[in-house]
Order: sequence, then structure tokens, then C-alpha cells
Amino acid sequence: MAIRRIKSGVHSVGAIDWDRRLFDELIPLPDGTSYNAYFIQGSEKTALIDTVDPTKAQELIENLKKLGVDNIDYVISNHAEKDHSGTIPKILELFPNARVVTNAKCKEMLKDLMLIPENKLIEINDADTLSLGNKTLQFIITPWVHWPETMLSYLIEDKILFPCDLFGSHLATSDLYATDEARVYDAAKMYYAEIMMPFRNLIKKHMEKLEQFKIEMIAPSHGPIYNKPEFILNAYKDWISDQVKNEVIIPYVSMHGSTEKMVNHLVDALIKREVTVKPFNLTKTDIGELAKSLVDAATIIIASPTVLIGPHPAVVYATYLANALRPKTRYVSVIGSYGWGGKMLEKIVGTVGNLKVEVLSTIIIKGYPKKEDLDALEKLADEIFTKHKELGII
Repeated sequence: MAIRRIKSGVHSVGAIDWDRRLFDELIPLPDGTSYNAYFIQGSEKTALIDTVDPTKAQELIENLKKLGVDNIDYVISNHAEKDHSGTIPKILELFPNARVVTNAKCKEMLKDLMLIPENKLIEINDADTLSLGNKTLQFIITPWVHWPETMLSYLIEDKILFPCDLFGSHLATSDLYATDEARVYDAAKMYYAEIMMPFRNLIKKHMEKLEQFKIEMIAPSHGPIYNKPEFILNAYKDWISDQVKNEVIIPYVSMHGSTEKMVNHLVDALIKREVTVKPFNLTKTDIGELAKSLVDAATIIIASPTVLIGPHPAVVYATYLANALRPKTRYVSVIGSYGWGGKMLEKIVGTVGNLKVEVLSTIIIKGYPKKEDLDALEKLADEIFTKHKELGII
């Protein structure tokens, strides 16, 4: 990533990872990502906001050299995860006078994960400030976005919020700012779904806290900068709200066509009732797309054949994922088929205990669907339509 001037004395010095396709060996990165770091030159002191993934350490170092940085007084660690703090040891080696500024929880994690010695760490508390001379940083403790030690940094004079992972997007782009709003919205929503959604209620409280700050720019540690911050702030307000949309998500697997026949019939039945429906064949689905679809959906229908005595393994994974992500979904149902028996229904219902949902009628059939089974699916479509209407989303 080229060095970019954001405001006087504030530069982006991070790195773009165009080719990365998997994060934490778990999250697909179809559009790559970036590790944003920011250098602030005050009249008296300097600060580096976060670093980069160790695989891109040399790019950060080269950018600092090109910028003519010969001294760093403070390295601000908003979050101990390696993609942001993994290059701190190298920075401390190159700039031996630098000290790492962070909160108490992050301090202990940096000692454990990065082996940073105690004498290199400065501990701060919520609302503390750090003067760089003509520029002042204020720290905002925001636990569980998405680790317990996370915090945000706010540059008071320039009204820039550095939120690290919060408001970020896994998007490799040469655009410094979020100019392609449709593309950024989609990437940021997927990022929210995969990483932030389990902490939705905590983020609500943190965003209330941010209302006291005048924010003219949001500079996250992944993806482009928001020079029109209301764009991402309004998106988050929608995503973290309790309001759901007239959408049904159907993650499914079909081994011999029976479950697929049920899914197709239910999809048609819901469309006739003006309910938006999105089926996801789990043998072909990008798990990130499924996660993103869960952000707004009022209803999830889990559809599976029976494998031995339980659900298909891909369905087990999808239900585990939904349970972990804790979307604001209101209703869940299970449909599927079996050959000779099993406990597929019980196992699926037992997997989604974190979801605060009402379980609608379930339809588990033997063999290929018959007329009475298709009639039952019509009744389920009626039930979903009625529930959505009661919520006022139809």
C-alpha cells in the first residue's frame, strides 16, 4: 500500500493483502483484505496506530522509511490480535525508544501473545488522553468488538476515529476512501456478520457511547476509510437493531432429491406469499454469504436429510455457525427426510440453543415427499406469512 496523507500530520502506512483468501483458517476472503496502520506526527511526539500482520511487516517498515520516520514515541495497540499487533515486536526493535500504549486487558494479552516486556507497556483507562503536542489521542474502551480487550482511539483535533476492527471490511482496494459505497457496504456487512454479529447487543452500547464524539472520519484497520462516517454508522445502526426483514433463509443439503424437492416446493410457496426467500445449497455455498444473509432474516428453515441417525454434517456445521453468530432471527423451522429413522430433528434443535427464537411447525418425512407432505409445506408457508405479517414486515 502506498503512503496516503489523510490529514496534516496523519498518514496511512499499512499494507494491502490482495491474495489472502482465508482468515483465521475459517473466514473466506473473496476480495482479500488490508491491514491498516496510521502514523501521527504531533508537534512534540509521534504515534503509530496499530501495526500489520507479520506477513506484511516489511511493507509497513518501508512505508515508515519513505515517510522519513526516524522516531516513534508511542505504538497504540487497539487490539491484540496478530493481524494488528503482530508487527509490534519488530517496531520496538527498530525504534527502541517506543512504548506500547494500551488498556489493562490488552496489555496482558500482548505480554502473552507477543512476549512484549512489561517495561515497554503503558497502561491507560477509558477516556484517558495522550498528548502528542498539537494533537491529542483519547481512548475508548469497547470490550468484545470482537475480543475482550478491544478499544478505539480518537484523534480529538482532527475528529478521526480509529476503531481497529469495528466498522471494518475485508476488502483489498486501491481506494483510500469508501467511494464505491455499494461494494463497501456488501463487504462491511459480511465482515459484521462473520465477526461482530455475536456481540450485537454490546455494540449497541458502544455506539451510544460514540454519540458524544464529533466524528468526521472513521479509519478502520481493515478496508477503506470512511470520510463520510454516517454511511457506516447508519449501516451498523440497522444491522444491530432488533428489526428483522421479510426474509426466509433456507440452508439445505439433499442426498437423493427428497429434501431438495421439499425445499423447492417451500421456496415457490413463499414466493407466492410475497415472502423473500434465499435457499443455500450447503455443498456449494460460500459460508460468508450465508452468514451475511443471517443479519436481517426473520426466519431460518434448516433442511436436511438423515445421515445414519442425525443431520448431514454440512447442516450440523451451518446450524453451529448460526448458533455461534446469534442473529436477530425470530423464527426457526426444520424440514427434511429420512429412510428408516433417526433423531435428526432433535439434534438440529439442540444445536441452536443460543438463538432466542420461536420454533415453528417442523416437517420430517419418510422417503420422497407425497401430496400430504407438500400440503404440510403449504401450511408452513402460511404460518411463516402470518408470523411475518404480525411483525409488520409484510
